[in-house]
Amino acid sequence: MEKILIIDDDKLTLKVIDDILQRLGYQTFNAESGEAGLKLIPSIKPDLVITDFQMPGMDGIGVLSEIITMNTGIPVIMLTGYGDVALTIKSIQAGAFDYLEKPIDPLQLKNAVHLAIHSVKISRGLNRVKFESSSRETMLDNNVLIGKTPAMKEIFKNIGRISMNKVNVLIKGESGTGKELIARLIHSSGVTSDQPMVTINCSALSESLLESEFFGHLKGSHPGALHDKQGKFELAGEGSIFLDEISELSLNTQIKLLRVIQEQKFERVGGDKTIPMRARIITATNKNLEALVREGKFREELYLRLKVFTIDLPPLRERKDDIRDLVVFFLFKLNRRFNRNVVKIGDGVIDLLKSQRWTGNVRELENTILQAIVMSKNDVLEIDNIILNPTPSETAVVVPEFFRFRTIAELEKYHIQRILDETKWNKLEASRILDITRPTLNAKIEKYSLRRP
Repeated sequence: MEKILIIDDDKLTLKVIDDILQRLGYQTFNAESGEAGLKLIPSIKPDLVITDFQMPGMDGIGVLSEIITMNTGIPVIMLTGYGDVALTIKSIQAGAFDYLEKPIDPLQLKNAVHLAIHSVKISRGLNRVKFESSSRETMLDNNVLIGKTPAMKEIFKNIGRISMNKVNVLIKGESGTGKELIARLIHSSGVTSDQPMVTINCSALSESLLESEFFGHLKGSHPGALHDKQGKFELAGEGSIFLDEISELSLNTQIKLLRVIQEQKFERVGGDKTIPMRARIITATNKNLEALVREGKFREELYLRLKVFTIDLPPLRERKDDIRDLVVFFLFKLNRRFNRNVVKIGDGVIDLLKSQRWTGNVRELENTILQAIVMSKNDVLEIDNIILNPTPSETAVVVPEFFRFRTIAELEKYHIQRILDETKWNKLEASRILDITRPTLNAKIEKYSLRRP
């Protein structure tokens, strides 16, 4: 029989909830203050705590904070005044599993308690995941390169070979496969580890600005040149310069880059002083440079100079055995970033993730795990919280792509809006899918100003 601790300074509310829960077959314990309730927890070890928000002395947020500090995994349902949206939002932000408005609706209480107890059972049946770095998982500025599949192992071996000298490296791979991470690993693993690494996105600047970005300029050399400026090749010194999206360079800029590689020197724009070029060049592309060479859009000689050594990063769909390790790492990384505690993986989650094509590769997988963590109400990454973007062949609906720097509020707003739209704003059905009560759903609709399409 599951045990539920009820904390409320209002004796009438306490009795009403107690009677309902006992009729439902739960064993109940009562306390009339937050302090008294917390003293009971070590001895009774409840499966759930229901606490009022506003109480003399320690309020509901204080009780919730103490329970979270105990690290017991006990879910907490908060009781708030009717229509008190501010307190509702504060409760959820503090980590409450759910909230109920007074006066208590018996059906809502039954549903909320059932969901909370069910989450406890799932959590207790699962082991915490562990993240352990190894020689194949190298920590780089809070990033980890994960890979145990044969293709990734071979890439790690090649990085070990090329990082000990300053040969130019071309990294090829689809968007989201981790090309910049590979570049940073090459730089930090060998002879350039104590030297600077500078990065330029070749698609982010116009042709006129790229030359100045590459090589620097003297004051007055062109409109906007208000002072002397060092270019990225100069700033790289004897380290590495990473040119991302190299295929986007104009033919004119390609010629200038080729000359620098051939002569190992350059001049600032508007200057005549020769500056030696000592940096290793690492380039990356998600396009077929050989095809661009055949089409006359990329100079063959520059291509040959850049691909002294080539690394082909496989798409995630060709290394699905790495998915579980990636998920474990993203839990480790995102929990720390967003102060969450999702440390277990539910049944079927990994199989579901392995069944996808992941056109956005590792970046898309990370965003998917982030969404799931945001929507999680306990310490388990559950299959119901995995939101998968359908392919165009599966649906005509265009689902927005979620990028790395989405806020938790944006992700939650998008998810709730999507569920409401797909259920044609049937709030009862939407509440069931979202695993929240109707009052919680109404509060979030008001918070995010959600509207029917």
